Amino acid sequence: MIAKDMLPSSFVKGDGFKELMDYIEPEYTVPARKTIMARLETLHTECAAAVRDKLAIAEKVAITTNSWTALNTESYVTITCHFIRQWKMKSVVLQTRALPERHTAENLADMLNTAAETWNLKGKITACVHDNASNMVLTNTALLEWESNPCFAHTLQLAINDGFKVSSINRVVGAASRLISHFHHSPVATQALKLKQQQQNLPQHRLTQYCKTRWNSINDMIERLQKQRWAIAAVLSDRSFTKLAERMIIIIEELLPVLCSLKCATTALCGESEVPISMVYPVTATLLSKHLKPVPEESNKVTEFKTAVSETLRRRLEPAALHRAGKAALISSLLDPRHKHLKFIDAPVRMAIREKLDELLSNLPQNDDNIAGVGPHTSMLEVEAANSTGSPLLKKLRTKCDKHIAMATLFGDDYYMEKASVQTELKNYILEPCIPPDQDPLEWWRVNENRYRKLARLAKAYLCISSICTSREDFSAVGLIVNRLHSRLSPERVDMLIFLNKNL
Repeated sequence: MIAKDMLPSSFVKGDGFKELMDYIEPEYTVPARKTIMARLETLHTECAAAVRDKLAIAEKVAITTNSWTALNTESYVTITCHFIRQWKMKSVVLQTRALPERHTAENLADMLNTAAETWNLKGKITACVHDNASNMVLTNTALLEWESNPCFAHTLQLAINDGFKVSSINRVVGAASRLISHFHHSPVATQALKLKQQQQNLPQHRLTQYCKTRWNSINDMIERLQKQRWAIAAVLSDRSFTKLAERMIIIIEELLPVLCSLKCATTALCGESEVPISMVYPVTATLLSKHLKPVPEESNKVTEFKTAVSETLRRRLEPAALHRAGKAALISSLLDPRHKHLKFIDAPVRMAIREKLDELLSNLPQNDDNIAGVGPHTSMLEVEAANSTGSPLLKKLRTKCDKHIAMATLFGDDYYMEKASVQTELKNYILEPCIPPDQDPLEWWRVNENRYRKLARLAKAYLCISSICTSREDFSAVGLIVNRLHSRLSPERVDMLIFLNKNL
């Protein structure tokens, strides 16, 4: 309960909890706080062993990392690992480490390298997803062996912020924020707004203020203002305020559809941590070609906003750059049966991506192919891991593998599988029709893994890469751990509690 609900261990000393336990089970003696902490440490050891077993049978993984500051102003870096097991996306939190020294690229690189060694992930990591901070970008591009990928949500937020730097739009946002602050700080205005909402049969919604560090908050603020515009106008009886509100509402009406499109993009890629990086460039291309494209009937202010956002997205993601053809995001798109046509990019880049995938296929070690007949979800690495450890999970896997190997030895691989060259496999895969956007690409690979065995190995390596790093909203729950009742927690305890909360 402490681990899952992020409770302070001292709650077992509370009178209310003791009274509750006396009522439920009078003969029960509540353990002391030290006993509880000892049990948590044992639970942490068991959970860490289970995580190691899961990672041991993962051929390729991707990591995400983000830094955050606790209530006691101590700085932490959390590392999350993503991988595909039986064509299901899995994720575990590896560690949360305090970083009291300066966040230089060298210090961050040391921390990430140490984490990879601690969890036996050296040589397994395909890419790291992180925010756009210059130190983190330098760390992953110059000092580490895996590929660097910026968080799409953070990149999109930076583009939106650049759009709001347009002077006319910035004035509208500032005016809207001041208007909402007036209602938040004036009880008289708040009560008047509630009365007008009742009279006009409007929802009893409180006006939403935006926060610079929270994604989509400006859209939420403007959307709420739009819905409550008539109630607000009725309260603002002063004509000078009414004129300001009317001018502001006109711009809001034109800007809101654009913001809704940007919010949809953020929600689509950030609502689930399982969304792979293969979605980044299709979503970006759709935004640039459709939702951020200027139209003649809109005002110059909205056109300036669209242009600023588009320029930032193009500069940071470079969707038309030939030199990005080998990047994980585009390789992942080609391995995603929803987007493998690559219609969202130019033909030269499309051909370069296919050539890069062909090269990756040719470079796959021959002796690492799935054992003939082992089955669609069991790789050579998993068999070796099952033979080298005694954990119950891997013992069960070994029994399953022995049966499949026996059948394969009896009938042979050619009995049920037609061998195909690398080039033929890739050609046949590309010629197949794409699946609808709302279908699960991992489910498609589960069904078709035996038809494209080499491509399936690469799909596991690239489709496990998340489109976002761990969002700051996810760490709002961490505030329940490092709170005022927990302000003296040691970094080791913080790591243990977050690890248990995320991995149990």
